[in-house]
Amino acid sequence: MFKSIKTGVLAAILISTAIVAHAQKKIAEGTITYSSEYAPTAEQEAAVAMLPTETKTKLSGNIMKFSFETGPATITIIQDFVSYNGLTLIDVPVAQMQLAVKTDKAAYDKEMAKAPKFSDFKATGEKKMIGAYNAEKYTYKDDKGAAYELWATNDVELPKGFSGEQFKDVKGTLVKYTTFQQGVKVTYSLKNITEEKIGALSLEVPKGYEVKTMEEIMAMQGGGE
Repeated sequence: MFKSIKTGVLAAILISTAIVAHAQKKIAEGTITYSSEYAPTAEQEAAVAMLPTETKTKLSGNIMKFSFETGPATITIIQDFVSYNGLTLIDVPVAQMQLAVKTDKAAYDKEMAKAPKFSDFKATGEKKMIGAYNAEKYTYKDDKGAAYELWATNDVELPKGFSGEQFKDVKGTLVKYTTFQQGVKVTYSLKNITEEKIGALSLEVPKGYEVKTMEEIMAMQGGGE
């Protein structure tokens, strides 16, 4: 049980660092939905089976929130993508367990240090419709020399910083792009952006949750996988 929880926690942290910025329609509050396509190695397949294939992120100002299930647990990530302060909530009803982990920019930087470094973003001028969005193709590379492409749109504008530090040089909202989660290659595709009332999102620990460090969560043991 705890193995699946740990895998889900680490995946959620990486999603929150991966999940832009001059456009026609500005979105400050709403729901952003991306689908995920993974390209795992044989050793990564078991862990990837626990990862979500769709992420619905609630956005309110500079705070985002999303949840997904992994094994017996529901994991919720809330993050301020400007200050990088965040909160991870772990609910395991069968174990009557509610845990909370506070994170900050130092924790964010530690996770990002493990990921490939992207650079050399170049707009190609090639354009096409992807879903409901007019998109332009960009090329980029990582610090190991591997080449990638992404598509970005100026039809909508999300708050600066929403897509993370890695893609800050892209002048548009990411429609389709490739990054990595815990070493697993993943391609995200924008399904839709819904402008709607979300209300204030809080980084305060809810009542009833026990505050733990990430090291304490990773050290937890229990029966089953």
